[in-house]
Amino acid sequence: MLRFVELGRRTPEKRDAEARRADFDEIYREFTPETAADQAGRCSQCGVPFCQVHCPLQNNIPDWLMLTAAGRLQEAYELSQSTNNFPEICGRICPHDRLCEGNCVIEQAGHGTVTIGSVETYLTETAWREGWVQPVSPRSERDESVGIVGAGPAGLAAAEELRRHGYQVHVYDRYDRIGGLLIYGIPNFKLEKDVVARRADLLRRSGVTFHMEFEVGRDATLAELRQRHAAVLVATGVYKAREIKAPGIGLPGIHAALDYLIASNRTGLGDAVPAFADGTLDAAGKNVVVIGGGDTAMDCVRTAVRQGARSVKCLYRRDRQNMPGSQREVSHAEEEGVDFVWLSVPEAFAGDDMLGTVRASRMYLGVADATGRQTPQPVEGSGFSLDADLAITALGFDPEDLPTLFQTPELKVTRWGTLSTDFRTLMTSLDGIFAAGDIVRGASLVVWAIRDGRDAAAQIHKYIAARQAQDSQAGDSQANSKGARASVAAE
Repeated sequence: MLRFVELGRRTPEKRDAEARRADFDEIYREFTPETAADQAGRCSQCGVPFCQVHCPLQNNIPDWLMLTAAGRLQEAYELSQSTNNFPEICGRICPHDRLCEGNCVIEQAGHGTVTIGSVETYLTETAWREGWVQPVSPRSERDESVGIVGAGPAGLAAAEELRRHGYQVHVYDRYDRIGGLLIYGIPNFKLEKDVVARRADLLRRSGVTFHMEFEVGRDATLAELRQRHAAVLVATGVYKAREIKAPGIGLPGIHAALDYLIASNRTGLGDAVPAFADGTLDAAGKNVVVIGGGDTAMDCVRTAVRQGARSVKCLYRRDRQNMPGSQREVSHAEEEGVDFVWLSVPEAFAGDDMLGTVRASRMYLGVADATGRQTPQPVEGSGFSLDADLAITALGFDPEDLPTLFQTPELKVTRWGTLSTDFRTLMTSLDGIFAAGDIVRGASLVVWAIRDGRDAAAQIHKYIAARQAQDSQAGDSQANSKGARASVAAE
C-alpha cells in the first residue's frame, strides 16, 4: 500500500471520442489485473477513511482496496458486496468525483485520487467471471411474504436483503423489464443492459417472484396488496418531469428527457418505438438543445451525439462549477462534441408548425440563497437565439400522485408530493406499508436508492418480528386465560 508516492493515478483505457460517437458501447475498458492491483495499492489506508464516510453505503473501501492490491480478489469481492447489492453498477454510474473519490485523502493532498470506481468494477466483473457471485440462499424459509412496488434499485436491493432473511418476496412493476431507470433511463455507454439483466436473473434464482406489467391501482389497489402480504414496500421512484413555463412550450419538437431516453433505450433493446421510428424522438440530423445541468441532461446530450445530431447544445442557468451533475460526465460530453452554453436560460420557444428556435437570455450569479448557492439573475438586453429542431427538457423529476394512482387517499404525502414516512421506521401513514428511495427523498442517486432499500428491508424485518412476538404473546395470554377459567370451573 501507500504507493501513491511513486505511482500516479491512472484510469482504465478510454476509447477515442470519435469512436465513441459512433456507438453506445461503454467508453472505458476494464483494468488489467496488474493495473488494478497497482491502482488499489495507491490507497494511503488513512486513519479516517473519508472515501467510506462519503459513500452512502459506507462501503469498506480501504479494506477491499488492500485485499485487491494483495491479489486476494475473492475476499475483496465478498467484502465489497457485503455492503452493496450492486457494486458493478455503482462502479460504473456513481458520481465518484462527488462522493468517494472526491473526498479521497491523497486527492486532497494533490496526488490524485485512487480510482475507486474502476477498481470496484474490475473486482465485480472478475467475480462474475469466476463464479463467485451466487444467488441468495437463506438458512431457512419463512411463511411470511413481502410485496415490493417498483423494480428499480431501491426495490431490488430490498428484495435481496429480505430474501436473506427467508421471506417470500414479490416485486410488482409496471414495466416489462426488471431494473426501472437502470434499464430505461440510463444509456448503454454508461451502463450496458446485460449488466442489469444478469442481476435480475440472479434475483430470480434467489427466489424473488416478479410480476411485470403490473400497475397498482389498475391490477390491484395498495390495500389489496397489503392484504396479500405481511408488509409492503413502495419503491416506485419519481417519474413526473418538471415543466418549463414559457411561450411556445406546446410546440411539436419539445420533449421531456425521460421520454427521449426511454425511446432510445427501448430501440437499443430491439423494441418497436413508433415515436423513434417516425423521427419524433430521434435526434439524427437535427439541431438539439438540452435544457438542464444534471446527470440526466448529460445522458441526453451524449445520446443525441450518438444518434447523429447535426449539433448538440446544453443550456444551463449556472456555470460549470455549480452544475449538479458529475464533472466527469461534462468532460466526456465536451470530448464528444457537445457545446455548453453556460449561464443561460430559455425564455421562449418559437416556430411555425414545429420548433425552430430556442430564445434565451444570459444570466449572472447573484447573492447566495438559503441553500448557500448563488441565485441566477437575468442580464438585461442579453437575449439570443439558438437553432433547434429538438428541445429536451431535463429539469428534474417530481413524484406522481400515488394516493390517487394507488386508490389509497389516506396515504399521506409531504408538501413536495413525496411519501411521508417515519424517519426511524420508514413506515408510511399506513400500518405495514413502508417506502424507500426517490419516492421518499426525491430524485437522487442510484447509490442512495440502494442504501434506502437496504434500510427499509431491515425495518420491515423488525416490524414483522415484532408483530410475531405480539401475536405469540397474545396467544399465550389467551391460553393462560382459558386455563384459569377451566381451573375455576373445576373448583
